Amino acid sequence: MLKAERPSWSGVQSQVVQNVAVRSDLAFPAFFRRVKSGEEKPGYPRFRSQGRYDSCTCPQVPVGCQVDTDARRLRLMNSGQVKSIWHRPPEGTPQTATLQRSSTGKWSVSFSCACAQPAPLPTPEQRVGLDVGLKTFATRSTGDAIANPQVFRKEEPALARVQRRRSNEARGTPERATRRKIVARVHERLAWRRSDCTHQHSRRIVRRFEVLAVEDVSVKRLVQNQCLAKRLHDAAWSQFSARLSYQAAGAGRKVVAVNHA
Repeated sequence: MLKAERPSWSGVQSQVVQNVAVRSDLAFPAFFRRVKSGEEKPGYPRFRSQGRYDSCTCPQVPVGCQVDTDARRLRLMNSGQVKSIWHRPPEGTPQTATLQRSSTGKWSVSFSCACAQPAPLPTPEQRVGLDVGLKTFATRSTGDAIANPQVFRKEEPALARVQRRRSNEARGTPERATRRKIVARVHERLAWRRSDCTHQHSRRIVRRFEVLAVEDVSVKRLVQNQCLAKRLHDAAWSQFSARLSYQAAGAGRKVVAVNHA
């Protein structure tokens, strides 16, 4: 019925349109739950205009999105074959696919795959404790320290420069839109470098040790200190802890949260 009312929707796969209703159905119960609890800011779900709606989901692959790993291509409905760059071969059978457009105009696809239990890594008889910090990213109980890359501090002058140039352009002009993409590119580079750091260090620790004792730090409470908020966000403790946990689960390791007091 909706496609009959809006002819422009005829080129969109039906399950992709249905997924929009699923997202709304997830957003509003979460909003009412936050209102009822009163422990966090509710945040009413906002309307996603054409410029803000930047992803779509195919809930039943290969319907709407077929994967050709040999040719490294995707076949999308009403778009044909799309050449893609695979950062690693998919494990298991793809179930859902989400196509997302970044703020810089790049497209990426994420697959949720059904796979068997991953084979655990060889078990070394070693245990380690991790103490996160700001001067050093993390310090192991073995005495080794991981240097803090301070990604934002290094890129802060470049970010300030491109933001000044954007603010000098009049609102609504093509020049300001171009400057906006340049600012987004700097933020994207920051996110990539920070993500690469947390991925590499977490994987090295998981491969080397069997039991990982991690300091249980409430980053949400610590960032309320305005003097340390920028450095805390730049350190990405939460991101490091999350990636350490899921990589340890796949490798058959054990992560223990230790009270910092």
